[in-house]
Amino acid sequence: MRLKFAYILLFLPVAAYPQQAPSADQQRILDLTNQARAQQGLGPLQWDPALAAAAQVHTQRMADQRTLTHQLPGEPDLAVRAGQQGAHFRAIAENIAMAGSLNGLQNEWMKSPPHRANILDPRMDHIGVGLIQRGGYWYAAVDFDSVVASLSFSQIEQQVAALLRQRGISQFRPPEAARKDCSLEEGDVSGTRPHFIMRWEGTSLNRLPAALEQRLQSGRYTAASVGACSSQSAGNQWFTTYSIAVLLY
Repeated sequence: MRLKFAYILLFLPVAAYPQQAPSADQQRILDLTNQARAQQGLGPLQWDPALAAAAQVHTQRMADQRTLTHQLPGEPDLAVRAGQQGAHFRAIAENIAMAGSLNGLQNEWMKSPPHRANILDPRMDHIGVGLIQRGGYWYAAVDFDSVVASLSFSQIEQQVAALLRQRGISQFRPPEAARKDCSLEEGDVSGTRPHFIMRWEGTSLNRLPAALEQRLQSGRYTAASVGACSSQSAGNQWFTTYSIAVLLY
């Protein structure tokens, strides 16, 4: 039995004809994985065709070369492979192995602390499984990720504005002023003389930065401009981050 794992925290065209539903063998791995998660009180993972396509291509390459590795010579790394298939994520992980049966694959992963940690990671919500049977053995790659929605600037701005409304901001100025400031590291090009400017990048739109929360708690501000722009620090473009600016008045 040989197995390896990788865990990475950190989009290109989608491959042609990604598999939209798991095969019976892939479904078996998915079911075993979700059974293990349910035993720990974790929610089930959902099937992701983009992850499955990336995992299947990698598994095929491993089987062709009769080796186990997370990155073959000349092959992109895990994050890039998933991104090339159209995945958008804030975290991604991979388990690989070779075994004589599907149950054997899962059993070995669950007995290995790092593999088990990937399977039971509460942050992960999607899965893709690659399987190739050759010479009496199954080659497998299982990719997990925490999916991030791909949103337009307007959609991002609307979600941030909703958080601001909950904190007492009742008036919203056009987003153009904040969009101009969004791409800056410092200074103000909006020309609107805001009382406070906050810029940040993050993978979640469910909360505001602590510094912005503190300003809002003062009750001094009643109006805002919210602007989104392209990420300025995307060292690895496969990870989805949101770049935002808020001007308070």
